[in-house]
Amino acid sequence: MMSNPVEPTKIDDAGSNSNVENPTPAVSAINRRWKREDLLNKGSLFLRGLAFFFSLLSFIIMASNKHGGWKNFDRYSEYRYLLAIAALSVLYTGGQAWRQVLSIWKNNNILEQRISAMLDFFGDQMVAYLLISSTSAAIPLTNNMREGQDNIFTDASASALSMSFFAFLSLALSAMVSGYKLSTQSYI
Repeated sequence: MMSNPVEPTKIDDAGSNSNVENPTPAVSAINRRWKREDLLNKGSLFLRGLAFFFSLLSFIIMASNKHGGWKNFDRYSEYRYLLAIAALSVLYTGGQAWRQVLSIWKNNNILEQRISAMLDFFGDQMVAYLLISSTSAAIPLTNNMREGQDNIFTDASASALSMSFFAFLSLALSAMVSGYKLSTQSYI
C-alpha cells in the first residue's frame, strides 16, 4: 500500500507580523488621539479663518461707509470703535491662522505647546469679547437711525454689524476648542 505524501504543514507566522487588522488597545487609543488632535487643529484653523474673513468684511464695509454729511461712519464713536476692533480682529485672527498653517505645514510649533495653547485660549476670548462689545455698542445707534430713515448708510452699518457678530461667533467657538485643547494638554 502506498502512503500519501506528507502534506506540508502550515507555518504560523503570527508572531513575526503584527496584526494590522486588529491593533492592540494602546495603539488604537493613540490613533484615536492623533485623529482627535488633527481634527481639533484643522477645526480651529477653519474657525479662525472664518473669523478673519468676517472681520475683514466688517472692516471693509464700515471703512467704506462714507456717504457725505451725517452719513459718514467717522462721525459716530460707536462706528469708529467697531472699525478699530474689526481691524484688531483681522490682525489677531490673521496672525493666528498664519501661525497654525505654518505649524501644520512644517509639522513643528513656532511657540512652545503650553504657551501656544494659552495664547490661543486667552487671545480668542479677549478678541471675541471685544467683537461682541463693539457690536453691541453700535446696534442701538443703527436701530435708531433705521427708524428715522432706511438708506444705504444704515444698510451698510447693519451689514458691518452682522459681519462683526459672525466673527464673534467664529472666535467664540474657536475659544471653546482652544479651552478644550488647553484642558486636555499633558504637562509632562
